[in-house]
Amino acid sequence: MDKSFFGHPSGLSTLFFTEMWERFSYYGMRAILILFMTSKVAEGGLGLQTADAGVIYGLTTAMVYMAALPGGWIADQFLGLRRAVFIGGILIAAGNFCLVIPSMFAFYAGLALIVAGTGLLKPNVSAIVGQLYTPEDSRRDAGFSIFYMGINTGALIAPLLCGWVAQYNWRYGFGLAGIGMIIGLVQYVLGGRNLGDAGLVPAGGTDTAKLRRRLILGLAVLTGIVAGVIILGFAGIVTAKGIADASGLVLLTIVVVFFGWLLVSSQWNTVERKRLIVILGLFLAAAIFWSVFEQAGSTLNLFAERSTENRILGREFPAPWYQSVNSMFLIALAPVFAWLWVRLGPKEPSSPAKFALGLLLVGLGFLVLSVGSAAAESGVRVSPLWLVATYLCHTMGELCLSPVGLSAMTKLAPPSVTGLMMGVWFLALSVGNYMGGRMASMYESLPLPTLFGVVGAFAIVAGVVLVMFVRPMVRLMGGVR
Repeated sequence: MDKSFFGHPSGLSTLFFTEMWERFSYYGMRAILILFMTSKVAEGGLGLQTADAGVIYGLTTAMVYMAALPGGWIADQFLGLRRAVFIGGILIAAGNFCLVIPSMFAFYAGLALIVAGTGLLKPNVSAIVGQLYTPEDSRRDAGFSIFYMGINTGALIAPLLCGWVAQYNWRYGFGLAGIGMIIGLVQYVLGGRNLGDAGLVPAGGTDTAKLRRRLILGLAVLTGIVAGVIILGFAGIVTAKGIADASGLVLLTIVVVFFGWLLVSSQWNTVERKRLIVILGLFLAAAIFWSVFEQAGSTLNLFAERSTENRILGREFPAPWYQSVNSMFLIALAPVFAWLWVRLGPKEPSSPAKFALGLLLVGLGFLVLSVGSAAAESGVRVSPLWLVATYLCHTMGELCLSPVGLSAMTKLAPPSVTGLMMGVWFLALSVGNYMGGRMASMYESLPLPTLFGVVGAFAIVAGVVLVMFVRPMVRLMGGVR
């Protein structure tokens, strides 16, 4: 048994650092994206209105998670997991380097490449981790825990380094994010021998000529649509808001059609159908949670830049550094929450109850900030502790909901669609990010205490409603907690 990486397969080391550098690239880009878009042209930014920047930001982060669905399918049917991860990393790096180029066309092309690349890399690198272990290997859960630390490590250091470099030039920050991805790819290739046969052969087999033709046709159509949108955008016919409105309708249609198919399909037995109803409820709760939580890179980032006294011990620091606070708290508190759930034993809250607690905590974070932002309305920069307190609430909410949600999807899903239900989790992230971007577009149109208060109340009301449905949902779960 291979135990060369903390008692785990040596390939886990390769995938750990691949994911760490990919998350470094993503969170480094995200940490400065909306600040770059709203910064004046004379200061090296794009000079966009906050409303437009919020829409673009939300649409980009939403599509990153939505792309995981076709990205996983393409890997299964055509590329194989290993090749998909490599190509995805190339696209991500190329996208960040496009953001370095002072051109609006390069800017939008860069975002599109990052979306496509992340869709290919993120779901498939996780799938390769699973293939390192046999089904009966008891190390699997611990292996994913180690892998998850790679995500948090990348998310921790990215805002610190990219935010620091971006002080001198916004585009240097994007360049550093691209370099990080290149470093990850180099070690991925060099460490490929440690992965054995994991992810080499597409799940659909090697005879894929017919499917390949369909893929080429689909890519051609998609390329034509993207090119058309870009051309119409430059002509002033299509606006960021118009694209976002259309994307919102697409997301809504996908959700309605998908869950409509799940709930009316005749292939489920009574227990499975009841559990699918619970999955729908958890999906809605997760989408609301992420719509609030994922404003770390938008409204909270703008508040840090414009309204917070960014000094510690008399020394000034960049606003994007706040986005590392969540990861710091996460690394510190994750063992505490894991211990707490075990310590509670039979009294451990059910998955719906934990979801409700997550919503209440993320809403509380914004209510805290609504109080702190009152002074900012008069032009006074407020203490960094207001944002730190908000991130503390958000991190505790994340620990109640995010790992629990992944586990719940696997426990509640019918065996024949377990993989598809993991896609539902990415869909909830996508919907949440889109909603969060639309909220961020109102940053300058409402007083900050009002905006933050409404966002916080939105999550808390959703949490209270979910509390009322906890017992019925537990009954529908049929013994699963």
